[in-house]
Amino acid sequence: MEAVVFVFSLLDCCALIFLSVYFIITLSDLECDYINARSCCSKLNKWVIPELIGHTIVAVLMLISLHWFIFLLNLPVATWNIYRNTQSRATEVTHERSYDQAWFPLAVFFYVSL
Repeated sequence: MEAVVFVFSLLDCCALIFLSVYFIITLSDLECDYINARSCCSKLNKWVIPELIGHTIVAVLMLISLHWFIFLLNLPVATWNIYRNTQSRATEVTHERSYDQAWFPLAVFFYVSL
């Protein structure tokens, strides 16, 4: 059972890393004016819920399989995604990042490097 949990977690983390790279590439295209803001938002907004589900599944699997340390590593990212998705949807359609969310890519970098 443990091997299945870790293999699924590995595949899920690979998908989440791919999704993060896709977000970065799309946002850099927006910054370079290759795409407009509406197109960028429509591309990225459809991947927000799968990202939330991916992080939450990994956190719940680690909680159920009693891997406390890995669960505690996944908990801040899953909590942030849940918080971000329960806030007003008006912030979702803006094309500029707010300054209070600027720390999150750094947190993801540290999360992925562990």
